[in-house]
Amino acid sequence: MKVSGITIVKNAVEYDYPVVESITSLLPLVDEMIVSIGDCTDATVKLIAEIASPKIKIIHTIWNKQLTSNGTVLAVETNKALAQVTKDSDWIIYLQADEVLHEADVNVILQAMQLYKNDTKVEGLLFNYKHFYGSYNYVGDSRCWYKHEIRIVKNNINVQSYKDAQGFRINNKKLRVKKIAAYIYHYGWVRTPNAQLKKLNNFYTYWGGTTNTQIADTEMYDYLKNVDSIAKYEGTHPSIMQQRIANNNWEITYDVKLKNFTKKDWILYKIEKWTGKRLFDYKNYKIV
Repeated sequence: MKVSGITIVKNAVEYDYPVVESITSLLPLVDEMIVSIGDCTDATVKLIAEIASPKIKIIHTIWNKQLTSNGTVLAVETNKALAQVTKDSDWIIYLQADEVLHEADVNVILQAMQLYKNDTKVEGLLFNYKHFYGSYNYVGDSRCWYKHEIRIVKNNINVQSYKDAQGFRINNKKLRVKKIAAYIYHYGWVRTPNAQLKKLNNFYTYWGGTTNTQIADTEMYDYLKNVDSIAKYEGTHPSIMQQRIANNNWEITYDVKLKNFTKKDWILYKIEKWTGKRLFDYKNYKIV
C-alpha cells in the first residue's frame, strides 16, 4: 500500500500556522509528502525545508488574487497539490496547515486504509474533529464547528477539492466514505489574540469580505466575545504539539456554563448533548 500526503500553505510564519507540526504528524503515514507553498512574503519556504525529510516534495505556486470569493483559491491550490501525487499511490491524506494528527491514531488510520483499499464502494475516509478555541484548554462544542470531514481519499478516481477546500467531490458528487475512529486536531483558533486578529484579517480576504479588515493589526481578537459555546478539554494533545503548547504566552479563562444561543440552537445543542446526534447537520459526504 502506497500513501501520499498533501498540504497547502502560504505565509505560515507571519500568521503562526502550526504547519511544521502538521506535516511532521503526517510523515509516519505517508511515502511522499507534497507541500504546495504559495507566493510567500515570509520565511515559510525555509521553515518547511528545515523539516529535512526525504519524503517531502516542495512545489511552488502563485495564488490567484482574483479568486477572492468563497475561499475558491484554497480549492484551486489544493487541486494543484493533488495533481502532483504519484499515480501509483493508493490513498491521499490531506491536512490543512492548522490540522494535526495524534500519534495514538496512526495505527487506526493505517488499518482503515488497508481494510478499505480494495473496496470499490469506499472512496474516502471520514475523521472526527477536535476544534480548539482560544487556548489549548478549550474546544468549541456548538453546531458552528463541523464534527466530521473527509481527510483521506483514494487516488486515481478524479477527486477534486470542493468549494473552499473543506471537502472533496467527484464530478460534483459527494464521496462515499467510511467513518473511522480517528481525530483531526484543529488549531486554527489558537494563537495570541493579536496573531489571531492578523490571521483573520488576511483570511477573510479569501472570501472577498472585509469582516475584520477594518480592525488594526495592533488590536487584539476578543475570544470571549466571539463565541457561543466552548467546553473544557480534558484529553491529550499530539506529542508534536507539546513544545508549541509549552511556549504558550497568553491565557484565556472562560466560564463554560455561559452560552450564547438562539432558542432554536439551544434546543438543538441540548438534543446533541443528550443523544450524541446532531440533527439537520450538513454532510458533504455519503456514509456507506
